[in-house]
Amino acid sequence: MTRRFALVDRDGTINVEKHYLSDPDDLELLPGAAEGLRRMQELGLGLVVVTNQNGVAKGLFDEARVKEINTRLVAMLKDEGVEVGGVYYCPHSPADHCDCRKPQPGMALQAARELGFDLTQAFMIGDKPADVMMGRAVGATTFLVRTGYGAKHEALGDAPADHVVNDLAEAAKVIAGLLQQGGETP
Repeated sequence: MTRRFALVDRDGTINVEKHYLSDPDDLELLPGAAEGLRRMQELGLGLVVVTNQNGVAKGLFDEARVKEINTRLVAMLKDEGVEVGGVYYCPHSPADHCDCRKPQPGMALQAARELGFDLTQAFMIGDKPADVMMGRAVGATTFLVRTGYGAKHEALGDAPADHVVNDLAEAAKVIAGLLQQGGETP
């Protein structure tokens, strides 16, 4: 059996939503984020970050800045005992109609190809409908977290995920239960 992965949105899911985060020094992990990711890792999951970064297309910051922020995020998580297998981002605007911007599956497909995992055995976790829709598009089990914009989308009912949880720590608990039900040892 190949290793299973969790694809995790960045802003509003792992770190505090800052509306076009453009400074690595403003990066702040959400409470429970590192704990949840560490638990997923302990369950044997690989971890991948998938993030839309429309601020590049809008000219608010460049791709070098996105990479700086992603590098800092990976370092912050590593300090918490979390190893990230890859960070994938889309710098395009919705008007570009690219295949990498969530809800399109491009980032997930690239991660699966490069890291060698089955997307139908993966978990997609995020705080927006685009995250849930990307997960559904690739056959992953989907989670909506109530952090970031998640509670708003839950109330609107526009992000029909397989599971709705408070945060990444709760997502890890649900995943542990799912793996146990599936006969995998958490």
